[in-house]
Amino acid sequence: MADISKDQVKHVAHLARLAVTDEEVDKFTEQLSSIITYAEQLNELDTDGVEPTTHVLDLKNVLRKDEPKEWITQEEALKNAPDKKDGHYRVPSILE
Repeated sequence: MADISKDQVKHVAHLARLAVTDEEVDKFTEQLSSIITYAEQLNELDTDGVEPTTHVLDLKNVLRKDEPKEWITQEEALKNAPDKKDGHYRVPSILE
C-alpha cells in the first residue's frame, strides 16, 4: 500500500471536523504511514490452516442460569420510598 499523503490526512481531518495545522499534518502523515507499514507486516504471515477466532478467550455462555426465585413483595420494595401512592413510586414530573 502506498504511503499516506498530506491531502489524505487533510481530508480525514476535514471529515472528522478537526482543525489541524500544517505541522500537525506533517506529523500525522509520518505517523500514519509508519502505522500502515507496520500493519502490512501482518500480510507476510502464513495463516493457512489457522481457524478464525471471534474472541481471544474460549468463553462459553457466561450468564447465570435463568431460574425463578422468590423476590421481595411490593410492600417491601416501597417501604423506603420517600413518596408513594397506590402501590407505585411517585417522582417529580419532568414534563410540562
